[in-house]
Amino acid sequence: MSRSSPPAGAGGLGGIALVLSGALSVQFGSATAALLFPRTGALGVVALRVTIAAVLLLAVCRPRLRGHSRADWAVVCGFGLALGGMNILFYQAIDRIPLGPAVTLEVLGPLALSVVAARRVVSLLWAALALAGVLLLGQEGLGRLSLPGAGFALGAGALWAAYIVFNSRTGARFPRLDGLAVAMAVAALLSLPLGIVSAGAALLRPGALGLGLAVALLSSGLPYTLELLALRRLPAPTFAILMSLAPAIAALAGFLVLGQTLSATQYLAIALVVAASAGAVRAGRG
Repeated sequence: MSRSSPPAGAGGLGGIALVLSGALSVQFGSATAALLFPRTGALGVVALRVTIAAVLLLAVCRPRLRGHSRADWAVVCGFGLALGGMNILFYQAIDRIPLGPAVTLEVLGPLALSVVAARRVVSLLWAALALAGVLLLGQEGLGRLSLPGAGFALGAGALWAAYIVFNSRTGARFPRLDGLAVAMAVAALLSLPLGIVSAGAALLRPGALGLGLAVALLSSGLPYTLELLALRRLPAPTFAILMSLAPAIAALAGFLVLGQTLSATQYLAIALVVAASAGAVRAGRG
């Protein structure tokens, strides 16, 4: 059996804990990033986040670049392009619409992946319940969203699904965190020129660099490391369903960092998504 598609339940609770820890980190990092938008703009935030994370990962991992096939390089470059594009589109989205609805739309990508990849009827049912919860969570705010913001969020969701697939394949082809470090460098090459054009010298101001470092650690370095390790223990469909928890975690981050409140309907939606995720994990391990 290929390492890129581990058997259901292979990671047990350890893999689940890695996914949830990464999700908490990335959503609180996204809320922190919103505080940086007035200083550098969305593209500047992405450039700081991805470039700083790439430098840190390359320094720590010192990936071995020789001895890999063309197929290996194609996979890791695909991973990097998906990673960079996902970040660019997502930050364009949350620059235009609130964090909760943006993540609600974005998570439709992993949910679609779980539906396509699922091979059991019960997995499709859990995915449908998670989708219902995601739609309910965004019901009150989606009608007032700008079309460009919603479009960017949906595009980020499509690239999130691609990120999951390439992440899993990269983990199977590169040892340790080497593949992640290389992919992050590719993402930095994609995002840094856009950030320089957009923000210019503002990227080098101490305040922007300090917040950029925090966002890089919370939103890129830590969560992507945890997710790569998780995908070595969990099958991609189970990982994708766990990603449906992102709107609930984003709502929590929005409340604690940005002062956003939740309605009773949104609490019900969160409960549906959590129940669907728990059920999907049990189905994947069964």
